[in-house]
Amino acid sequence: MKRWTVAAMATLLCHTALAAPKSCEELKQEIEVKIQAANVTSYTLEIVPVADVEDANMVVGSCEGGSKKIIYQKND
Repeated sequence: MKRWTVAAMATLLCHTALAAPKSCEELKQEIEVKIQAANVTSYTLEIVPVADVEDANMVVGSCEGGSKKIIYQKND
């Protein structure tokens, strides 16, 4: 039973490691669809390097292995 459990856990870990990360544009598009579904009409989504993030509360996504962030700002 222990062998089976270890094998199952190893398979799950390998499976997640092989999953291809989404491109920044693909992730931005998915976030945009969710924002529009919430009837938000005036907003800005921007892809920026991690070093350029000024307010962590504005980050709605991470891409390119964590080297870039997607920033959301609601325009008034």
